[in-house]
Amino acid sequence: MNAHFANRMARVKPSAIRELLRLGAQPDIISFGGGYPDPALFPLEKLAVVFQEAIVGQGRSALQYTVSTGMPRLREQLAVRMGRERIRCSADNVLILQGAQQGLDLVAKMLIDKDDTIVTENPTFLGALIAFNPYEPRYLAVRTDEEGMDVDQLEHLLKRHSRPKLLYTMPDFQNPTGVTLSLARRRRLIELANRFDLIVLEDTPYREIRFEGEPIPTLKSLDTEERVIYLGSFSKILAPGLRLGWTVASAELTQELGLLKLAADTQCSTLSMAATSLFLERFDVEAHIAVIRETYRRKKQAMLEAIRLKFPPHIRFTNPHGGMFTWLSFEQGFDTARFLAEQALPLARVAYVPGATFFPVTEEANHARFSYTLQDEAAIARGIAALGGLLAGALPAETVR
Repeated sequence: MNAHFANRMARVKPSAIRELLRLGAQPDIISFGGGYPDPALFPLEKLAVVFQEAIVGQGRSALQYTVSTGMPRLREQLAVRMGRERIRCSADNVLILQGAQQGLDLVAKMLIDKDDTIVTENPTFLGALIAFNPYEPRYLAVRTDEEGMDVDQLEHLLKRHSRPKLLYTMPDFQNPTGVTLSLARRRRLIELANRFDLIVLEDTPYREIRFEGEPIPTLKSLDTEERVIYLGSFSKILAPGLRLGWTVASAELTQELGLLKLAADTQCSTLSMAATSLFLERFDVEAHIAVIRETYRRKKQAMLEAIRLKFPPHIRFTNPHGGMFTWLSFEQGFDTARFLAEQALPLARVAYVPGATFFPVTEEANHARFSYTLQDEAAIARGIAALGGLLAGALPAETVR
């Protein structure tokens, strides 16, 4: 058989994260790679209660088809949660998704034609690029620093280029860098979106996992023209296996996204939606999230302290106030993918995600994403120490303590 693939398949490539997850599944490897929540934090007993109740008490509806936009009760609950974020919406503005990743695909499918331009941070979430690439866009990459996307450069680029259709951003504890967009820059970003007529996709799977500092208003809450699509997820606050996320958007955008959702998969699992709705009714989800925050705060501190002690001093790393990742930058010329393949995996039995593929336009090989959430603090210390010993031998003498 000769399969004649569509041209878009040329843009569909295996991801570094997917390969890392395969390698990291080996039991003797300490993986700082995939963005996995700590499974010890899954509320198993409570989930067992609500799934049993959904089947025994609601089985004839919880195992049946429901509306493609999602169970009405769950959408109502999410509208209330969004109200606490000062996002004005009703259940009709909420669309339930197969995880937030589906939202990336549906938004791109709704907006992007071949050669349309998407604005992203530089670097940006690799999963977003994987979702966007089949629609054959161009990318306009905006540098980031400790305050997130550089809105001065964003304005400069928007003035010079033909009008993009979509701006994609992770303003809270960005994947891969862990940085957070400041309030001043959020306000400026909304002003620029209004001026240049951009739809903004605000991807916020880590927002509720803030373990330091005060929350910053969402872009959606600052939205004055209904041009922001808010994208949330239950994967990081309950469990990724539920495969539930959601969007909040204007009535017009929600209607179009709902039509695409219907075409893609008809609906999300009625059972998962019913159980999640019951969880929100029966249990204190905020108390559960508080435990997640404290656990990840300790793990982040353990990783950053180990890096400070064991890695060469020139290696820079971010200090996130929430989320799941820190971003490491090495000297120019150092290839983190090569070091992973030739030394980190075979010699230290440690995995991380090389940073090159997080750059949408020009790859930079001297970066890496480390996740601190999956391993316990002892494993974090062992893994970082093992890498530090290898780095001491791999880098020029003047860069090592």
